[in-house]
Formats: sequence, structure tokens, C-alpha cells
Amino acid sequence: MNAATVAGGIARHRAVIYCRAMNTAKVIEGVAPFGEWETWYRVTGDLSSGKTPLVVAHGGPGCTHDYVLSIAGIADTGRPVVHYDQLGAGRSTRLREKGADFWTVDLFLAELDNLLATLGISDRYFLLGQSWGGMLGAEHAIRRPAGLKALVISNSPASMALWASEAKVLRGQLPHEVEEVLDRHEAAGTTSDPEYLAAQQVYYDLHVCRVVPNPPEVQRTTDFMAEDSTVYLTMNGPNEFFCIGTLRDWTVVDRVHLITAPTLLASGRFDEATPATVQPFFDNISDVRWEIFENSSHMPFVEEPEHYLEVVESFLAEHDQ
Repeated sequence: MNAATVAGGIARHRAVIYCRAMNTAKVIEGVAPFGEWETWYRVTGDLSSGKTPLVVAHGGPGCTHDYVLSIAGIADTGRPVVHYDQLGAGRSTRLREKGADFWTVDLFLAELDNLLATLGISDRYFLLGQSWGGMLGAEHAIRRPAGLKALVISNSPASMALWASEAKVLRGQLPHEVEEVLDRHEAAGTTSDPEYLAAQQVYYDLHVCRVVPNPPEVQRTTDFMAEDSTVYLTMNGPNEFFCIGTLRDWTVVDRVHLITAPTLLASGRFDEATPATVQPFFDNISDVRWEIFENSSHMPFVEEPEHYLEVVESFLAEHDQ
């Protein structure tokens, strides 16, 4: 994606689709042209308020913004919050025909840069990335963009090797019969079998979201993934703990020291992003703090929403000037 293409996308930026009230903050939705495609976005609050906006990058890869939508509650403090669906997901352009050579980290970094430019906030913004979004956020911060004033890495690993090794530890703590079902179907290549999916859910209920049944916003993302998992299957694999996609060798462990933006790490006590997966961030980012949410797994913004929003907004407020 060259500069001319991005600039062309900005020139074709669409007007607002609609505004409506959400709590005390208005909501605006629109699309940012990105080359020949479109990135859907949602702004909760007023980008001209004077407060540094928070941009939220969802996980997956290939999930939707819905499951992290509760973070928009920060807008009630007067801070605008930007959500977006990454390319290939949700309301953004869907490209089922694209292969592994298309779905790359660099693609999503270019999309994020394009969104910041389209919204006119490239010169000053905060970034919160959750799970894969935090991996993307780390990659973004490593490039030291001048406008990034603080970073939140939420429930994210510093390498997929660490993620995979810790997943084995967590799987080993499951009931023997559950682990046996997982092992058998993975060896047979039948990971879409209902028996396997039922065993997979046992892991998810412990280490992905402990609010069961999942709330509607999380279920909306789950439903989308069931309908179109192109990006997720390509880059990650069939599920959260059997990661055989193109990201399987991804790591920033050797580059994370390049992050200079003040950074907040957030994870849950029962998180699939275990302390071992987060530790390299804490050890190697110079200005960093780490909050572990004691009653959460991978979604503390769902499992402990009030505490999560309080911790994040308090951190952001320190860097607003």
C-alpha cells in the first residue's frame, strides 16, 4: 500500500452514516476507504472534544469489534473511543477469496495507519489492542509513530511460541477425557466435529470468557466467526489453542524494547494469555506497568467491566496532556 493509494482513500472518505445516543455520548459510524476496500469504524464521543482519542483494535485475527464494544464506556468520561472492524471482518470489506499471502501483519498495520489518517487523529491518539489487537499494537508501537501517546496491550502474548507452550499447560489441566477428545480429533484433522467443539468450549469457558452464557456482544462476534472465519483460519488456525496458521512463528520478543510509548499491560488471572506470555513486554518496555484482573480470563472488559474501564481510563488520563 503506497502513500498515493492511502491519500486517495482519504480523499474519498465518506460522510457519517448516522448519529445516535449511547449513554451520554453520541455515536458516529462510517467507512474509511482503504485502497479498493473499506474499513468500517464507529466513534463514540466527539473527536473534537480536546481529549486524546482511544482507538481499540480487536482480536482474532478476523473477529469483530462487537465483543470489545463495552470499552466504549470510556467515552462517558468525555474521551472519544474509536472501534473498527479490521479488513475481512464484520462490516468492513470481506475477502474470502484471498489467501495467506494477502493476510499479513503489514496489511493490518497499513489499515490502522489509514484509519488514523482518515479520522484526522494521526498526530495524537491512544491505542488499545486486545489479544491479536495487542500483538498488532505492539508492532505499531515498535515503529515509534509520533502520534502514539500511550499504548494498552490487553490479553496479548509477545510470541506465538509462548502462547502455544502455555496452551499446552492449560490443556493439561483439563479433565483427562476432555483433553483426550481434543488430541484425538486434532490428530485426525476433524476439528469441526461436534465432539471436538464441545471439548473446545470447556477450555473457552475457563480461559476465554468466564461469563457463561456469553453476553450478547460477545455472542455477535462468535456468530460472525461461525459464518466467516477466513482470516482467523488463515492466520491463527481452528481455535485459540491449536495455532497452525501463518502467525505460528510470530514474535516481538527481540524487538519489544523499541517501544517508547508509555504502556499498560492488562491480563486476567485465568487468561489464556498467561503471565509467561506477557512477561517479555514487562521485562523489555522501559515505561510499563501491569494490571492483572483477579476475577477474569481473556476478557476482563466483560468479566470485570467497571474495574477494567477505571484502570484503563486512569492510565490514559495521566498521558492526556
